[in-house]
Amino acid sequence: MFQGSMVAMITPMAPDGAVDESALEQLVDFHLQEGTDAIVAMGTTGESATLSFDEHIAVVRSVVKYVAGKIPVIAGTGANSTQEAIELTQAAKNVGADACLLVTPYYNKPTQEGLYLHHKAIAEAVSIPQFLYNVPGRTACDMGVETTRRLSEIANIIGIKDATGDLGRAREILDQTDDDFILLSGDDATAMEQILLGGKGGISVTANVAPAKMHTMYALALAGDADQAGLLNDELMGLHQNLFLEANPIPVKWAVSAMGMCQQGIRLPMTWLSEQYHAQVLDAMTRAGINVK
Repeated sequence: MFQGSMVAMITPMAPDGAVDESALEQLVDFHLQEGTDAIVAMGTTGESATLSFDEHIAVVRSVVKYVAGKIPVIAGTGANSTQEAIELTQAAKNVGADACLLVTPYYNKPTQEGLYLHHKAIAEAVSIPQFLYNVPGRTACDMGVETTRRLSEIANIIGIKDATGDLGRAREILDQTDDDFILLSGDDATAMEQILLGGKGGISVTANVAPAKMHTMYALALAGDADQAGLLNDELMGLHQNLFLEANPIPVKWAVSAMGMCQQGIRLPMTWLSEQYHAQVLDAMTRAGINVK
């Protein structure tokens, strides 16, 4: 159920920062048509940090409604307060999410035991499948492999999104967890290699812009066809790299806007992509065969 190309979907906004419900429905339809395997709503790329609790859950509810059961919906529900994460996770379950994605607590800098107890408390409080999410570059908090292994023994913690880009760590996670524990990449540039090692897919920023090619590339990698997957990945590498010229989701929102699929809306403290980077992102889109309006 949870494998392949899972888009870390942007939250489309009007220039004043209001969520654009019409564009949200159109984006969901776009991903259903292009073969995206699952949608992650309200992750980092969805600007979860700057939406209120009510807005956050409203977006998840809308995505669930528009998907209509065709593919899984994973809701980002992490927080650096354990109680807030429990409340978000319960609310996401209530509106029909299929699973939740819980980032390590940012800013607090908990110990490994604190990380274990945080995620254990959420898993025990809300009976929904849960993915751990380790992205130390944004959180200043790194979940160790041993902590991941301990948490993998909790029944409804079913996998991890590892965004370190460290293939050695990916091997360790695969070696130290059961075969049914799902390793997902959170780093587009190394996702194909991680899948070939035994990962089940990725939660992708690039899939916002090139969903069909990402779906195909992941499917080839899952089938063990390294050569064909590599050819597609080479076409997409410019996107993997240039969609991070400024902090995510700044470049990807600009790219989706250039495709004519959302307005130029983003919430402070994020700002619209600096003009000096427009040509680089546009070139990466062109090389990946993406039509720009």
